[in-house]
Amino acid sequence: MEPDDVLGQLRAIVDRVETLGERVQQLASENRALRQQHEHLASERAQLLAKNEQARSRVEAMIARLKSLEQHT
Repeated sequence: MEPDDVLGQLRAIVDRVETLGERVQQLASENRALRQQHEHLASERAQLLAKNEQARSRVEAMIARLKSLEQHT
């Protein structure tokens, strides 16, 4: 093998390793962003479920009051 061939192969390997390193960093950054988004959405979902439960309880209470008024008339 010629020294120029070996150097060319080494440069190609170095380029590929650098490209892979950049890709790993990009994927790690995307992963962090997705995890943060997931946490935010999970928190938002929990809040919406709580609000939904409160609304359901209020509606049930109104229905009970209406039935009570209906029975007294």
